Amino acid sequence: MFEYELHKVMHAELLRRADLKRLAGEATRARRSRRDARRTARKEAEGPVSTGGDRDRFTHAA
Repeated sequence: MFEYELHKVMHAELLRRADLKRLAGEATRARRSRRDARRTARKEAEGPVSTGGDRDRFTHAA
């Protein structure tokens, strides 16, 4: 009977460790995807909005 109880405890411990490892992997993947998204956003950043050529398109207010 003692061996069966020991087996149950070890089984529960292994399940707990597997869950912790899985959660750590998910956190690492999430952190990487956020970092990659920031890098991509920086690379694809838009250029200047106005180039100074808009002055002749609009009239001045009175």
